[in-house]
Amino acid sequence: MNITRLSILAIAVASLSGCFEANKNTDQLCSSNPELRCEKLNINDGQCRIPRTDLIWHRFEVLKNPSDVNVIEEYRLVSVYRKCLELASQIQPLDQTNVKERRFNALMHTGEEQERIVEHLRSSKSPETLYFLWSQTGDETARREFLQLEGTPKLNTADMQYALATFYTSRDQDKTINLLNNALELSRQGQINTEIFKTLASTHYRLNNKERAYIWAMVAKSFNVPIASEQEIQLLYGFSESHYAKLEKIADNIEDAVKSGSFKRSMIPGQIK
Repeated sequence: MNITRLSILAIAVASLSGCFEANKNTDQLCSSNPELRCEKLNINDGQCRIPRTDLIWHRFEVLKNPSDVNVIEEYRLVSVYRKCLELASQIQPLDQTNVKERRFNALMHTGEEQERIVEHLRSSKSPETLYFLWSQTGDETARREFLQLEGTPKLNTADMQYALATFYTSRDQDKTINLLNNALELSRQGQINTEIFKTLASTHYRLNNKERAYIWAMVAKSFNVPIASEQEIQLLYGFSESHYAKLEKIADNIEDAVKSGSFKRSMIPGQIK
């Protein structure tokens, strides 16, 4: 056996060991913390192992720190696990013994958990919770209360400026751009919501600000956000090669600034010739 094959074998063994260790740790966590309700999550099923494990460990985090933000993240992880279970329930298991029934029970549990989390959060007036209740459940009271916080320090965070922008996207596009720029300026290094780039690109394009739209499309691309193909971009913008090069240089500078948490809207020139 040559060195390459030995290396591959060693990596494979290490990966399997890590996998077994992770399972063992999760089993231990469940045994030590019955309040995690692992028995309702069909923990011995090979399907949906990763989203289930993510949910279990985050439930443990919620036990330690039951903040609104953590509870909202629990809802998201429950939803991810639920989607996986919906697909798994369509798979015909080789061993029919209670497999489908356990998957169905776990699926029902996730639905109950979603309802429980929503009811738990209804007593909170934090901006994160108000936005969650509005965007996820259509709660109009939560929407009004969230919008009443506009202009207050409570919404002066990257996440909340983006959340506010989602309300104005179809109502006031200039304001949407301003809020998205605020969100980027408030964003910390390594904590970037890449949806901001897509929304900036599409909003600028609707306003016929094609240079800025292209700049933000290129920034989105640099963050591996799917955008139009090269051919579609040529049809959408139709700039000269020299103008593309100038815009891409601006996009590169913005990308670096966003990654370092130092973005300022003034980095985009008022006139781009």
